[in-house]
Amino acid sequence: MIKDIVLPRLGEGIEGAEVSEVTVVVGDTIKKDDTIVVLESEKASMEIPAGVDGKVVRIFIKDGEEVRTGEILIQINLKGSDKRAEEKTAQKEEKYKPIVKQPNIQPAKQLKTGHSFASPSVRRLSRELEIDLKVINGSGPKGRTTKEDLHGYIKSQLAKASGGLSPIEKQKIDFSQWGEIEIKPLTKVNQITGDRLQRAWQTIPHVTQFDEADITDLDSYRKKLKAKTTKKDVKVTFLPFLMKAAAKMLHEMNIFNSSLDYTGKNMVIKKYIHIGVAVDTPSGLRVPVIRDVNKKSLLELSKELMDVSERARAKRLTPDEMRGGSFTVSSLGGIGGTYFTPIVNPPEVAIMGVSRSRWRNAFDEKTLEFAPRLIMPFSLSYDHRVIDGAAAAAFTSRFAGLLSEVSFFKE
Repeated sequence: MIKDIVLPRLGEGIEGAEVSEVTVVVGDTIKKDDTIVVLESEKASMEIPAGVDGKVVRIFIKDGEEVRTGEILIQINLKGSDKRAEEKTAQKEEKYKPIVKQPNIQPAKQLKTGHSFASPSVRRLSRELEIDLKVINGSGPKGRTTKEDLHGYIKSQLAKASGGLSPIEKQKIDFSQWGEIEIKPLTKVNQITGDRLQRAWQTIPHVTQFDEADITDLDSYRKKLKAKTTKKDVKVTFLPFLMKAAAKMLHEMNIFNSSLDYTGKNMVIKKYIHIGVAVDTPSGLRVPVIRDVNKKSLLELSKELMDVSERARAKRLTPDEMRGGSFTVSSLGGIGGTYFTPIVNPPEVAIMGVSRSRWRNAFDEKTLEFAPRLIMPFSLSYDHRVIDGAAAAAFTSRFAGLLSEVSFFKE
C-alpha cells in the first residue's frame, strides 16, 4: 500500500516553511521515527519524521522550496504491503491527482556530492560561519555532517591559516580485534561538558600555579562549628571556607573576577562575586553557581551548598542556576590526589582546584621544632591573556594566608 506523507501543522501561526534538507532518497527503507525532511521557518528549525515504516517510492519536494501544511512531501510503500495492490493504488492516485511538478531526483551517489545532510543546529552554525557543508565529509549515518565534523573542519582551517599542522583525523578503529569490548554511550551531559572543555583548552592559554595552605587551626574551628550546627541539620564542610576566602581574594584582586569581552580587547570587571561549585553527579559534572558569596555567612553557604548539590544529583537544577559565575572552585578533597590542573570555565578567567589535605611534619619557625600540621594542596589555573604569573602567585599566597587566619572566618 502506498501512503502519502503530508506536512502536519507546525505550530500556532506557522502555515509553512522552507525545505532545508531532504534526508531520504527514492529506494531508502525507513522507520517511522526517521527524519525525512528538515524545515526552517522564521520561528524555528524542525525535523519531520516519517510516521510509518516502509520504503520511499516518490519525493515531491526539494531543497529550497516552500511547503505548506497539508502538502504531500513523499510517498512510502508501507512495510509488508502487496506489490500488485500498491501498483494499482499508485496508478489510481496518479489518474486523479492534480499535476505536481516533479523535481529531478538524483541518484544517491550524485546526491552525496551535491547535497549535505546535517541537523538544523549544525546548518545554522555553518551559515553563521559562512561554511559550505558540501566541502565537509560527513561521518554520520548516510554521510550526515555532525557537529564534530564541523568543529574538526574549523580547526583544520585555523591550523592551515596559522601555518600549523592540521589535527589528526579521527579514525574508526575496531577494538574488538584485540579482545572483548563493551560499548557504553556518553551521557548528554558528558558530551556537552566534553565539548566545552575541549574548546576551552584549545582557545585559552592555560597556566597553573600550585600552592599549599596550612589549615590545622581552621580544621579545629570547623569541627567546633560543625558540632554546634548538627542539630540544625546543616553539614559544615571545608567548601564554604574556601568560597569565603576566594570571595575575599576576588574583591582584593578583581582581575580574577573579570572576563574578556567578545572583541578580546577589553576586560569586563564584575562588581558581583558569584562562585561556581563543581558537583559530581551520576549523569556527569554539574556546576551550580552560588551568588553573592561575599554577602553570605558560612552557615548560609553551607545550607545553599547542601540544597544545590542535592538538586544537581536529582537533575533538578535550572539553566539559570548554572550561569553567571565569575570564578569556579573544584574540590576533589573528599576523593584524593595531590594536585591537578583544572580547565578554566569560560567566560571566567580562573578556576581553583583543591586536593586532599594530609598530615605531615612541618618546621615551626617560632618554636624551631617540627610539628604535625594539616596541609591542603591546591591549584589555580588562569587565562594567561588576562593574568600573569606574578598576579597568580600573589593570589595563591594570599589565599593560603587567609586559610591560616581563623579570625577571618569568625562571625
